[in-house]
Amino acid sequence: MHELPQQLANGLILGAMYGLIAIGYTMVYGIVQLINFAHGEIFMVGGFGALTVYTALPSSLGLITAIPLMILGGVLVSVLVAVAAERFAYRPLRTAPRLAPLITAIGLSIALQQLVWMGYPDAKKDVPFPRFEGDALTILGAHIQRGDLFVLIAAPLCMIALGFFVNKTRTGRGMQATSQDPDTAKLMGINTDRIIVMAFAIGAAFAAVAAVAYGLKNGQIGFRMGFIMGLKAFTAAVLGGIGNIYGAMLGGVVLGVAESLATGYISEIPGMELFGGGGWKDVWAFALLIIVLLVRPQGLLGERVADRA
Repeated sequence: MHELPQQLANGLILGAMYGLIAIGYTMVYGIVQLINFAHGEIFMVGGFGALTVYTALPSSLGLITAIPLMILGGVLVSVLVAVAAERFAYRPLRTAPRLAPLITAIGLSIALQQLVWMGYPDAKKDVPFPRFEGDALTILGAHIQRGDLFVLIAAPLCMIALGFFVNKTRTGRGMQATSQDPDTAKLMGINTDRIIVMAFAIGAAFAAVAAVAYGLKNGQIGFRMGFIMGLKAFTAAVLGGIGNIYGAMLGGVVLGVAESLATGYISEIPGMELFGGGGWKDVWAFALLIIVLLVRPQGLLGERVADRA
């Protein structure tokens, strides 16, 4: 059990990334009841946008100075792709049966992967991403890499900013009204099209921040990285309560910690030696989702979406 602080730290870092991506799923679903399965690729293109900015900067510029510019570039690319997807792929299908936008999202996901694979230099294999040099820091008994500190700082700051935006601004209150009843929101003078675009944009911006964190942690990015991270983030959104922005972050943290603890300790249980290690981490993550949905189908914090079917 002396490894427990390290496993908890690993899970918290991983869960913070899941939570940042999951917010995009939950915001879009909360307003238009659409599962945007292309959101994982929105995360992916944000990483490549940040890397493009970094490669264009002078080599003498330090990584700490470059990170804000990388975030800006990643957010710009992710937001542009997300807004374009909403305008040209999803908006024409708002009144269509729910299966149509779902299939469109899957097709868009594959298309974005292939566009990056063909269009970005050397993207056919994993591309190196800048990392912080130096020894890991020891915090409360856990060794934390310098790059991992980014997500531990960025995730709570993003949540605080989002909470203020949703609860204290006119646009945020418009989002809440549109989520509850879009037709009534229109009658009250709310531009629901603009609100929906904002939901896509905010979710994409958070995904881009997560992509920078992913690159700093792993030292590389790839055109396939959005697939499994997107599935995990969707799992986190459902786990916390789809449509609940705070539930998305909570679900991400719970999923990350559970995944880390299962990877580290399952193999120590008698008779479970074959089911430990990193190869089973995805299995235990989805097993947790099944258990939670069996016990509490609405998620940990409950859904905040009215059924409009």
